[in-house]
Amino acid sequence: MVGEMGGARRGVVVIRRAEGRDAKRLTRLVRSSRAYEGRYSSMVEGYRVGPDYIEAHRVFVAVEEGGDGAGAGERDSERVLGFYALMVEPAELDLMFVADHAQGYGIGRRLVEHMREEAWRAGLDSVRVVSHPPAEGFYRSMGARPVGMVPANPPAVMWDRPELAFLVGPGGES
Repeated sequence: MVGEMGGARRGVVVIRRAEGRDAKRLTRLVRSSRAYEGRYSSMVEGYRVGPDYIEAHRVFVAVEEGGDGAGAGERDSERVLGFYALMVEPAELDLMFVADHAQGYGIGRRLVEHMREEAWRAGLDSVRVVSHPPAEGFYRSMGARPVGMVPANPPAVMWDRPELAFLVGPGGES
């Protein structure tokens, strides 16, 4: 996948298992997300994706290899495009972020497809998503079905959030 993204030449996009040393870059992606500006900023203020979280869960990162300033295999110079965290017990998509500069290039779609495959390999038949309200449309476009609302939980979360579910495996694709 080579092309233009934000004015820079793109390299190959790969989704790989995140490592503890990715923690700072993933934390930076979460905290700088424009999706959490304004009324939603309190949700990510001070949020940290730590190496312990990465080691304890199925965290996968989409990176660009071979673009401007990044050589294939040089993880310190890879460009992070997005990531997700799949919890197995209970089955839930805990985190999913796409970098602002990578929006609109199919990175979110690739991450969801990868998550569904990973969930199937883990023996899951569905994955719960408690969505950031502005992301609900994206999840629904990817086949997630609404199952309810999770009420606000002040002071941590001041707004209700849509609850959805992805079916995975045979018949789970939409």
